[in-house]
Amino acid sequence: MTGQDLKMGNGITDWAAAVYRKMLQHPAYRLLLLIAGAPVSAFVFAVYLYRKARHGYRRIEKETREELLQAGSMDKLLAEALDQIQRKQRFFGQTPGADKTEQEARRIAAAKFKEQLAARVLERLSEEQQGKLTFSDTFDSLLKRPAFFVLSLLPGLLMYAIMALYANPYVKYITERLFMAILVIFGVAFLVFTILYISPMNPAANLLGETATAEQIAAFNQLYGLDQPYLVQLWNTIKGILTFDLGRSFAGNESVTTAIAGKFPVTLTLTFISTLIAVLIALPIGIISATRPGSFFDYTFMFIALLGLSIPNFWQGLIFILNFSIKLSWLPATYNPQNALSAIMPIVVLGTGLTAAVARMTRSSTLEVIHEDYITTARAKGLARRHVIWKHAVGNALIPIITVIGLQFGAMLGGAAVTEKVFNISGIGSYIVDKQFIPDIPAIMGGVVYTAITISIINVIVDLLYAFFDPRIRSKMKQY
Repeated sequence: MTGQDLKMGNGITDWAAAVYRKMLQHPAYRLLLLIAGAPVSAFVFAVYLYRKARHGYRRIEKETREELLQAGSMDKLLAEALDQIQRKQRFFGQTPGADKTEQEARRIAAAKFKEQLAARVLERLSEEQQGKLTFSDTFDSLLKRPAFFVLSLLPGLLMYAIMALYANPYVKYITERLFMAILVIFGVAFLVFTILYISPMNPAANLLGETATAEQIAAFNQLYGLDQPYLVQLWNTIKGILTFDLGRSFAGNESVTTAIAGKFPVTLTLTFISTLIAVLIALPIGIISATRPGSFFDYTFMFIALLGLSIPNFWQGLIFILNFSIKLSWLPATYNPQNALSAIMPIVVLGTGLTAAVARMTRSSTLEVIHEDYITTARAKGLARRHVIWKHAVGNALIPIITVIGLQFGAMLGGAAVTEKVFNISGIGSYIVDKQFIPDIPAIMGGVVYTAITISIINVIVDLLYAFFDPRIRSKMKQY
């Protein structure tokens, strides 16, 4: 092995030791690391126990414990704890039993004795010029041996892969957000399924009618697994989400996955176009209003934005149909995927509230930023007003604006059912509304899960935009 290869090998092991030590400081990553590299962790733990026994830590701990007990430290701590508890009880007028008081005093005294013992042991180790041996120190020393590193690669492959992800702050940031999104999706699925399960509504009776016999209802429940226990049905639902097989709907016996695949893109497309147009309109309006506070333009557009927030979607949609479809005959009253003109009114209705919310947030956020010291400094340097506004002010004001856009997009995606009903759009919102009165559990679960997946992805994108626009977040990512 050449000197360059040896130096490279030492660099890799030093990197691995540093990342391992840092990950052990975080409980969640510690657990993940120990599980992912279980064989390696077990071996390191065995070596750690062996070295700890030889290191003298246990001997010193035992001797120190006996010294403290002989000196009456435990009795003194117990008496102090008992006195404190009794004072507290007298102050609050409490009269608990003697056994309960003594048990609480012993618990407090034991915790303080443990702290006192640990401090004394560290003092003695320092006096004997020995440091406290830790698990990470053991792993660090073993990594310096090439044989251990090579032999641990295969059983610890997953562990080293996780360490590589953790070492890159950007990859770690994305991975954490994706993991949280997965937890949210399954949390939503669990909550919705539980609510549907305990619902008093009877799908079999609603679908088969009042004349259905008990045998027909039992056959229906057996066919769709509704007679199985709660945990069995929940597991089947979770398994279906993992395999993208959400079963067949109660009404029509159609594949839920196929039905949603045909309806969800319609809602997503209309919501995306509405959001895009709303942002393109609202950002300039909000920025101009912020740069001219108190002007006629500012009052006019903020008043219009307030109206936009106040108008209900269903009322606005009906007014549009009455005027532009029935009276003027300019636009179709119902949505037709083959006719682009039929999408104009639903897009405007969906985007009205978002445009108003983004415009008001842009104005307030920009107003807060333009009075900061760094904006004054940039102007004092002689920079053009437009350059100061767009580069320094707007760039730092984008974080709350991005948050509002992300939240409103999710609300539009999940709450588009009213607009879809008004314009007869065969989207995911109206699909869930139609199915919930049965309740058609597979169909509802499919619609909710797909909506949750999309909203979770949007939230991940919003978090990434935070890091892209705000250097402070990027700095924290590298420090964490």
